[in-house]
Amino acid sequence: MSTQQFSQERLMKVLLAPQISEKATYVADKNEQVIFRVVPDATKPEIKAAVEMMFKVSVNTVQVVNVKGKVKRAGRFVGRRNNWKKAYVCLAAGQEINFAANEQG
Repeated sequence: MSTQQFSQERLMKVLLAPQISEKATYVADKNEQVIFRVVPDATKPEIKAAVEMMFKVSVNTVQVVNVKGKVKRAGRFVGRRNNWKKAYVCLAAGQEINFAANEQG
């Protein structure tokens, strides 16, 4: 699957943000994976193409998780956060994404 199949505008909107947490850092070190928060209707090929286009790396696999929004309450009012989707992107051997370098450039 190549980047040419998807429109440039769509690929720019697929990735919302990198997921930074203790678990994400552990997974990145152990498995050479990077975790992204993505739009709920994103597909695996779209996510792969977007990461390859934006960060100029080669992607091996993409695993996707639908995260249920937490139930929260403020006094007697019960609400719910939105559901969201995250993607575990497995990079090819020896490749990495340095977020600090990309923000400056």
